Amino acid sequence: MQHNENAARAMPDVAKEAEPAVAGTLDWVGMDEIDIPIHLAGGDGDGTSVQSAARVAAYVNLKQADVRGIHMSRLYLHVDKVLSAEPLTPCSIRRLLREFLDSHAELSDRAMVRIAFDHLLRRPALKSDYSGWKSYPVCITGIMEKGQFILELRCEVVYSSTCPCSAALARQLIQERFGQDFTRSQPLDYDSVVAWLGSEAGICATPHSQRSRAEVRVRLAPSFGFPIVDLIDAIEAALQTPVQTAVKREDEQAFALLNGQNLMFCEDAARRIQSALADDERIADFWIRASHHESLHPHDAVAVATKGVVDGYTSSVDRGLSLRS
Repeated sequence: MQHNENAARAMPDVAKEAEPAVAGTLDWVGMDEIDIPIHLAGGDGDGTSVQSAARVAAYVNLKQADVRGIHMSRLYLHVDKVLSAEPLTPCSIRRLLREFLDSHAELSDRAMVRIAFDHLLRRPALKSDYSGWKSYPVCITGIMEKGQFILELRCEVVYSSTCPCSAALARQLIQERFGQDFTRSQPLDYDSVVAWLGSEAGICATPHSQRSRAEVRVRLAPSFGFPIVDLIDAIEAALQTPVQTAVKREDEQAFALLNGQNLMFCEDAARRIQSALADDERIADFWIRASHHESLHPHDAVAVATKGVVDGYTSSVDRGLSLRS
C-alpha cells in the first residue's frame, strides 16, 4: 500500500499522557503577551469603533494535582476567535472566560484574561486652536470564579504637580528680594514695580514641579460597559493639570497659570481623584495611586486611596504595583 503523506497520524501529547514529577495544584497557568487587535467603542456615542493593538494574558487554574499541564493552544484560539472578531464588551469577555473553562472542564474552575493596550485620544490645546494625540495605558481584567464574574478597568493619567511647600518658600524669597530692591523710606513707583515683577530679578525663585502619574483601578458594577474616556476625563478634570500635546506660547502660559492655581501634594491629588469617583454608579470599588516623581530628590512621593466597599478587593490590589506589572 502506497504511503499517504496526508493521512492523519497519531502524535504524542506529553502534557496529557505523562504525570508530573511532583504533583500539586497551580493557581494560574496560561499565556502572556499575546498580540491581538481589539475593537472598542469610539466613546463619542456615534457608533464608531477604534482599533488598538493589545497584549493579552490568558490563564486558568490547574486544580488536578496529578495532571501535567493545561491546553495552552485552546486558550490562544479562544482569544483569537473572540477578541479579534467583535467589539470588546463585558459580555464578550464573560463569554471568553466561559469558553476557557468549558475547554478545560476537568482541569480548571477559575479563568482570567487581561487585555492591555494604549488608548489614543485627541486633546485640544488650552488656548490655541491646535490639538494633538495623547496615549493612555489601559488594562481590562476579567475573572470568572465559582460562577462569579469580576471586571476591572485600569488606566493611567500623567499630570503636572507643583509643590505647595516649595511655592511658599519661593514666595518668601521673592518678598525678601522685594524688600531689598524697594526700601520703606522710598515711595513706590507703579511702573517700576511692574517692570520689576516682569524681570528675572523680581521672580528670583520658582517652586519645583514635576511630571506625576495617577494609576487608577476601578471594579466595574454589573450592567455597564467600559467607561474608559469618562474615567480619564474625570481624573484629568479633578487634577486640572494633565500634560499637554500641542503647545504654543499661549498654551504654555495657560498651563503655568493652571499649575499656580492647583498647587498639590500627592495627598491632595489622591483625594481629588477619590472625590471625583466616589459617587459614580458604574464603579463598585476603586484603588488610586498618585505618584509625584520629585525634581527635588530622587525618590517619589506617593499616596494611595481606596473606596473600600467590596470585601477583599482593595486589600488584594493595594500592593504598590504599577499598571504595567
